[in-house]
Amino acid sequence: MRGTYRRRLLGPQNRHLWFWIFVGPFVLGLTLFTYVPLAWSAYLSFFDAHNTVSPTDFVGLDNYTAMLGDDAFTDSLVTFLVFTALIVPATYVLSLGLALMVNRLRWAQAFFRSVFFLPVACSYVVAALIWKISIFNGVRFGLANTVLDWFGADQIAWLSTTEPPWYWLVIVTVRLWLQAGFYMVLFLAGLQRISPRLYEAAAVDGARPGWQVFRHITFPQLRATSVAVVLLLVINAFQAFDEFYNLLSDARGYPPYARPPLVYLYYTALGQGQNLGLGSAGAVILALIIAVVTVVQARWFGLGRKED
Repeated sequence: MRGTYRRRLLGPQNRHLWFWIFVGPFVLGLTLFTYVPLAWSAYLSFFDAHNTVSPTDFVGLDNYTAMLGDDAFTDSLVTFLVFTALIVPATYVLSLGLALMVNRLRWAQAFFRSVFFLPVACSYVVAALIWKISIFNGVRFGLANTVLDWFGADQIAWLSTTEPPWYWLVIVTVRLWLQAGFYMVLFLAGLQRISPRLYEAAAVDGARPGWQVFRHITFPQLRATSVAVVLLLVINAFQAFDEFYNLLSDARGYPPYARPPLVYLYYTALGQGQNLGLGSAGAVILALIIAVVTVVQARWFGLGRKED
């Protein structure tokens, strides 16, 4: 039996050996650093785990009921909804527009594709600090306030003004700059899959180039790409942390507004109380929300359904 299992694992004449040599370290790292922490977090969520990762006081679902009854947690979900409502359509429109422009270029297409994609390689922390210190600095030396001063407008404390909430402009623009190039590449791949014969047939039928062709041919052909882009954008919005934390926190801590779920869970699990059980329960709830939203979106948009 042991020999049979070994033959199935390695294949005839050890043909699978190199597969396990290359994939094995990745699978091991994924198990140790992803699946084991996820399972341990789910385990901690059923215990009173203050300042310890090996608790013994079982509390059942008390952490979940406490988390769902916490106004701060529900407010963080509202913050996520606002952020999603702003960043998803903005990124979708900008990345699609960039893809359409780059796709129409006759020359230097690879250059402009690389230029627009380059911000994706930038660290979220670095970009957030540039936005905070150089562009949207709350004093007169910031770039945004310098431009306002040219037009005689009053200076704005971008990150501390809540009426109106100017901090959303800072948060959305930095995320938009960081991720638009990635989704532009996805749309470019979708555009290049569209058969030129469709455009030729549309021209023969009298379709006018521009909006009419885009509405009736290009956009419908990008349906699968659009669904994937929207799904990824919503999931990434749920995982927002770096830009919020580095833009809004200071030596005094984090302000009471614009606190997304991951920032709230960070302070719950690693703050002064270090309630790892409560933080783990919140993480499980957040993971379930992401899973449900993803499945509902996939069903709604018909992801995986065979196209006509």
